[in-house]
Amino acid sequence: MKIRNIAIIAHVDHGKTTLVDALLKQSENFSAKSAKTEFSELIMDSNELERERGITIFSKNASIRYKDIKINIVDTPGHADFGGEVERIMRMVDGILLLIDAKEGPMPQTKFVLKKAIQAGHKIIVVINKIDKPGARPVWALDRAFDLFMELGATDEQADFPIIYASGISGKAGYDHDINSMSDVQPLFEAIVKNIPEPKTNESEPLQMLTVNLSYDNYKGKIAVGRLYSGILKKGIEVGRVNREGKMAKGVLSSVMTFEGLARVEAESAAAGDIVAIAGIPEISIGETITDFENPRPLPTIAIEEPTVKMVFSVNTSPFTGKEGEYSTSNKLGERLMHELETDVALRVEPTDSTDAWTVSGRGELHLSILIEKMRREGYEFQVSRPQVIIREIGGKKMEPVERVSIEVPETLTGVILGAFGPRKGNLVEMRTETHSASLGQAGTAFMEFLAPTRGLIGFRNQFATSTKGQGIMNSLFEKYEEYKGDFESNPHGSLVASETGTTNSYGLLNAEGRGELFVGPGLDVYEGMIVGENSKANDIRVNVCKAKQLSNMRAKSDGGMEFLKVPRTMTLEEAIEFIGDNELVEVTPKSIRLRKFWLREGDESRAKKRLL
Repeated sequence: MKIRNIAIIAHVDHGKTTLVDALLKQSENFSAKSAKTEFSELIMDSNELERERGITIFSKNASIRYKDIKINIVDTPGHADFGGEVERIMRMVDGILLLIDAKEGPMPQTKFVLKKAIQAGHKIIVVINKIDKPGARPVWALDRAFDLFMELGATDEQADFPIIYASGISGKAGYDHDINSMSDVQPLFEAIVKNIPEPKTNESEPLQMLTVNLSYDNYKGKIAVGRLYSGILKKGIEVGRVNREGKMAKGVLSSVMTFEGLARVEAESAAAGDIVAIAGIPEISIGETITDFENPRPLPTIAIEEPTVKMVFSVNTSPFTGKEGEYSTSNKLGERLMHELETDVALRVEPTDSTDAWTVSGRGELHLSILIEKMRREGYEFQVSRPQVIIREIGGKKMEPVERVSIEVPETLTGVILGAFGPRKGNLVEMRTETHSASLGQAGTAFMEFLAPTRGLIGFRNQFATSTKGQGIMNSLFEKYEEYKGDFESNPHGSLVASETGTTNSYGLLNAEGRGELFVGPGLDVYEGMIVGENSKANDIRVNVCKAKQLSNMRAKSDGGMEFLKVPRTMTLEEAIEFIGDNELVEVTPKSIRLRKFWLREGDESRAKKRLL
């Protein structure tokens, strides 16, 4: 059987998953039953978190048939924080579908994944998607795509890319950007078959398979997914497993599976060039080679970019511990973090001086917040510290990660953005304006690029959304390590802290509201040291939000007036993580996200510092 292996890459929300669904639904081997999902759209976004956020987090495999050709499609994450996934996928495929929004053009995250694809030498098909979107400008988007290829050092062959115009949501594609001339996605199938090369294979060579993904099955155990480079895989054969250190162990395959539609299908054997799944080796991990035990030929291991941000995960020590979570002990928390390492190669987990705390390092705030969200949904209860950048020593110098920040805002807000990046040590490297931008109405639009330390961006997204009144677009991408920029306060704020444990009362909240913005409403249980709001000044204040009005039989003149509380600000997990300072924590449970001081009682911090002296 002829095979094509392709990955589909794009910026977040450019319609990648929707287009894959259109390909699946119009393939010759697809049936609604094979999708095994109650959702009629976005079949590939099978994870609950992905459906809620509208982004792809975990790479997934699907197989579609076009005539006598099997096309294996890998849906890749579009966010740089999941670079660990992207690195591995480039080793599985021979070509790329690069998806670009016809209105927005190539975006920073597109740049990250495209760079990896160009470095891997893959053939790339450019798909200009969402051509039916109001304000779409497909010719402009295509010009920007070509500029990006040149910027990233594409070869002449890669820069001479095939072009397909599409509307994923309508399930249509064509060679011209007139949607009325399109009927289905047939032109895209034809472009894949014509331009993406067949995998180079040799079935007579010794067995070689690189493990790229892991999943679990209640009956089969750990399942490894990867590309079979050479040889033939058969159920029941003895194989060698070569780990990342080069050591080999023997194993027996209890199951060999290939992909049909979205399902894994049992097979007696699998031929070189296909993407396969195997079971029977419980110790297998990502990046390892399955090879012939008698004649081992390990494949090169996958180079993964190092983490740039770290947080401390620890056992919940608040007065409410154990009330809302199923797993709250240090043993359970430690086991879960170690389990995550088996499937996420971009993550690092290290013990600390304390037996109930671990330093968890990742590619960015989103990478770590997704892990936190997954754990709380599984019933875990714990607390996390403020994200900190990982400082390295390179060549005897103190170095820190720097990110390229791309910003698009109305021209009138240019001064606000420049003023915000000054204290954060951000350098403006490019700025241009478009007088009639389709992306932000008819007003002039400013496009700015800064090189800013990652430290300065922690906690900045909330401020950016507020100062641009929701009209700005901001994306950041890790650029390089540069010499340490010096100390600065990136997120100065003051907190309103509960002074006693109890239930919040409207009277106490009204008094506290004069100090700043509240995060809690009446009738909620709080404890001493819990953060209940943001102070309007950059210092902490203890407030009694449980205070009730003393009742008497005397009537005051003001009793006839009514006072109303403002609606409290509800914090999402990401907002809570961005808000906290160095001496604050986020308490995470399956039911609640609370902010708290590290030292709950007033005076505990100063007493602890005196003991250290």
